[in-house]
Amino acid sequence: MAAPHDDSVVLDAKGLRALAHPLRVQLVGLLRKFGPSTASRLAERLGVNSGTTSYHLRQLGAAGFVEEDTTRGNARERWWRAVHELTRFDGLDLIEQEPDAAMAYLTSVATADAMRVQRVLNELRTMPTEWRASFDMSSWPLRLTPEEAEALQDELRSVVERHRRPDPAYGDTEPPDAERVTVVVQILPEPDDAGPDDGHHGDHEPHGDHEPHGDHEPHGDHERDRDGDGSGNRNRDGDGSRAGGAGHDSGGRAPRAR
Repeated sequence: MAAPHDDSVVLDAKGLRALAHPLRVQLVGLLRKFGPSTASRLAERLGVNSGTTSYHLRQLGAAGFVEEDTTRGNARERWWRAVHELTRFDGLDLIEQEPDAAMAYLTSVATADAMRVQRVLNELRTMPTEWRASFDMSSWPLRLTPEEAEALQDELRSVVERHRRPDPAYGDTEPPDAERVTVVVQILPEPDDAGPDDGHHGDHEPHGDHEPHGDHEPHGDHERDRDGDGSGNRNRDGDGSRAGGAGHDSGGRAPRAR
């Protein structure tokens, strides 16, 4: 399999508008995750008709996110591949310049992440014990300044980058027991709506989805790849790119052939 041309693409206004559709986010994610595929096979995964996927693939191609894989297929069957491994949403100005497109894209990414989590939860009981041991869903309510929150984002990205290795699909090697693990980073600012005279004065409750539990026992965060060859077997993943705050990396690498 030929490797994508570039490691990542930074979204500009044009690219953001091109990705401001849930199905397009999912199509790019599937091509990155499973490798080259056709409109028909992608349609089967997503539960839509091939005419719909064909149209959106052409639009993504015009925007430079995917391209035809000329090493595969024939005159009757077009194969598509992802051009990049990651999508970067770095432009906070885009939220002001293209508010509708920005929110549509980010909402699609959040939906894809939620679907991914639910799939893992559905398989948790049957997941191998060693992978359940690595599963984790944690949230920590913190009190930070904007500068501290941005520094935290940079630190978390550095940690993830240290654990990334070249993809075997492109001729590199990895440990024989390595599998795909998705790390989702979400830094969610929740500024206080109340003013200084809100009556709390020191007994402020921390923000966050839930209170942290000191006896939380991690399980195993791993998404099983049963058909990672992009063959179109029915497995309606609908994976999309991933985005968060400014500069957050998104997307994923195509797996090795099974």
